[in-house]
Amino acid sequence: MGDVLSVRDLNRATLARQMLLERHDLPAPAAIERLVGLQAQAPPGPYIGLWTRLAGFERDDLATPIAERAVVKATLMRSTLHLATAADYPWLRRTLHPAMAGAADDIATRRGGKGAFDVERVVEAGRHFFAEPHTYAELSAMLAELLPDVDVGSMRYTVRTHVPLVQVPTDTRWSYPGQPRFTVADAWLGQPVSTDGGDPDDDLRRLVTRYLAAFGPATVTDLQTWSGLGKLKDRVAAVAPDLVTFRDENRRQLLDLPDAPRPAGDTPAPVRFLPEYDNVLLSHQKRTRIVADEHRKKVFLPGLRVARTVLVDGFVAGTWTVEKTKRTATLVVEPFSKPDEATAGALEEEAERLVRFVEPEAAAHAVDLRA
Repeated sequence: MGDVLSVRDLNRATLARQMLLERHDLPAPAAIERLVGLQAQAPPGPYIGLWTRLAGFERDDLATPIAERAVVKATLMRSTLHLATAADYPWLRRTLHPAMAGAADDIATRRGGKGAFDVERVVEAGRHFFAEPHTYAELSAMLAELLPDVDVGSMRYTVRTHVPLVQVPTDTRWSYPGQPRFTVADAWLGQPVSTDGGDPDDDLRRLVTRYLAAFGPATVTDLQTWSGLGKLKDRVAAVAPDLVTFRDENRRQLLDLPDAPRPAGDTPAPVRFLPEYDNVLLSHQKRTRIVADEHRKKVFLPGLRVARTVLVDGFVAGTWTVEKTKRTATLVVEPFSKPDEATAGALEEEAERLVRFVEPEAAAHAVDLRA
């Protein structure tokens, strides 16, 4: 079955692929493709996620390709919002559609009670509605008028998961507002975006290899956790001859690309600050390669929120927030345990740089290391 990889081995392999062992000199779209999308529920998240991964990253490095439609924000993995490149979005959306459609069915089943509805009719109404940009609130009003005896939330989620939609960016600091408008993806990108077609086997092979390049070594269950797709074991078996296998400390089989980086577990890992919902925290079924079990409740919060976190020696070792007064923006770091002097200095230095990036217009900047 292959060699055993320790938790530290898995940590370093994942950090290397996530560009968290060293900052890389890449354009933002290339970095987003390497990461197979970038988690984007919170508008600042992708900017901070790229700032911590790319050398010399500045706001316009991402804002410009978003404005030029080379990068889009849309519902993808796990039916959550991600940034993806215009090149990746169509095949990702097509490949992930079964998971999205299934999620909508689950929502409708759980809510029940207020009338079944014709899915095709609702989907077609939604597709027509979003030929022009609209908010989800406006969609809800339209659907309530169309089918007043049906649960609006179920219909809205059905449209969101069945119709390829992208958020319309605005000229704001983080490119997307709190109440965004959406439009159909094919019109926005000027190319067909379908929920079917293509070769399903080729699409899955691409999904497996791209996932492993960004998050491996990993189990089939990890791939399912990241993508939202289920029952992949037999389908992934067709790709297995091109892969190498390892075991983790619990003897689970890990799959990987033959030439992917797997640095030793004692490879130095610098201090890094991650945004809320960062990809690296959400893309494995067992998350101990990055978050110790004892810290899970401090990272994965009620309401499906995920904290802004700090990596020390490659593992989550604290959280951070930004507090603002009239003149000063202060980045507050709350370590889970008291850091040594060298680590404290590294945390303060990185935090100083980050708070200036996040709040460039503040008159003064400060760091509060609450150790």
